[in-house]
Amino acid sequence: MGNTFRAFKNKNYSLYFTGQSVSLVGTWMQRTGVVWVIYSITHSTFMLGLSVFASQFPSFIFSLYGGILSDRYNRFKILLITQIASMVQAVLLAVLVLTNHYQVWQVLLLSTILGIINAFDVPARQPLIHELVSNKEDIPNALALNFSMVNVARLVGPALSGIVLGKFGAGICFLLNAISFMAVILSLLLMKLPAFTPKKTKKKLALELAEGFIYLKRTPSISITLIFLMLLSLLVLPYDTLLPVFAKEIFKGDAATFGYISSFIGLGAIGGSFFLASIKSGNNLKTLLLGNCILLGVSLIFFSHTNFFSLAMFFAILTGFGAMSQNTICLTIIQVHADARMRGRVMSYLAMAYFGMLPLGSLIVGSVSQKIGAQNTLLGQGVIALIITAFFIKYLRSDYLQKKDMGRVIKSEEMIGE
Repeated sequence: MGNTFRAFKNKNYSLYFTGQSVSLVGTWMQRTGVVWVIYSITHSTFMLGLSVFASQFPSFIFSLYGGILSDRYNRFKILLITQIASMVQAVLLAVLVLTNHYQVWQVLLLSTILGIINAFDVPARQPLIHELVSNKEDIPNALALNFSMVNVARLVGPALSGIVLGKFGAGICFLLNAISFMAVILSLLLMKLPAFTPKKTKKKLALELAEGFIYLKRTPSISITLIFLMLLSLLVLPYDTLLPVFAKEIFKGDAATFGYISSFIGLGAIGGSFFLASIKSGNNLKTLLLGNCILLGVSLIFFSHTNFFSLAMFFAILTGFGAMSQNTICLTIIQVHADARMRGRVMSYLAMAYFGMLPLGSLIVGSVSQKIGAQNTLLGQGVIALIITAFFIKYLRSDYLQKKDMGRVIKSEEMIGE
């Protein structure tokens, strides 16, 4: 247990973890509320995909700029600004829904605004963890705990959202999310971080973008992992776009049923988080990555055509475990291997791989399910996960990456130095 929670020895990280835990429960309540409102109004799987697209594709467009800002300026201040902006967005959404003066396009517009905010939030928030942990050997543990926090919220948030949606409506979900941001803002203000030292020289934006691309090209351990995540985000991970359809059409349920499905997936994700937090340093993360992708594919295949709700929830747990674990492992590999001065830009490419492909995938999933049905679409996603895993077995082998990485980082640093 001491090994599992060793990152909490750092006071700043403990504050960050506590504040984010409260805020993320509210975030998942809002996310669940938005997709349920959209589906309840339109009854369209395409509109479900469009709602995910609206909330995440802006992160793909602006995340590179967010990464450059993260490398140039104080990440603490950037995070404080983005959290305040997210709170304002939640307040506006709550007011619209509570006053019953909202239309679908307004919900989509506010979702787009949140996507823009996240484009600057993610590249600053993830590298900030390195500054909150004094013992750098604890960083993989801190990252795993960070994902466990996200997935506890994914368990609790949708469950609470299902209850609140049924009794009080979506507006209260959005209002509670707005209030939850006070916790993370307070935790940030209580932190004591070293004084920020700005960069002495600032290069042109285009040059900094080029440096980030050159660095990725010459560091295959990062770039191959990014391509792997990109394909999964485009073709497999948007499975959750179809969850409202399964709740309402397959299992003949309501908002509470949708909340339960999301919560069982979150329960599996929590298990994956603590599993990764407990493993000792030195374990082959790439082997674990491939294994969890196989688990994700098999679980989606069985979940897709299981009409018995209790059995389906068992496969939902396995799906959450596999999906969360591969996300966390990809993030850990990338953050551990990234050079400190390039970390913000590398995280922006990660945000592009995830937030860029996931919304496009959601549109694809929504459109395909209109033609062949939600169950067959999910079955196809499970099969694709297995195909991607088989293709990348060679490229994610440690010996392959070590040969490819050898000497390339040095060349990259020489080019960056020029």
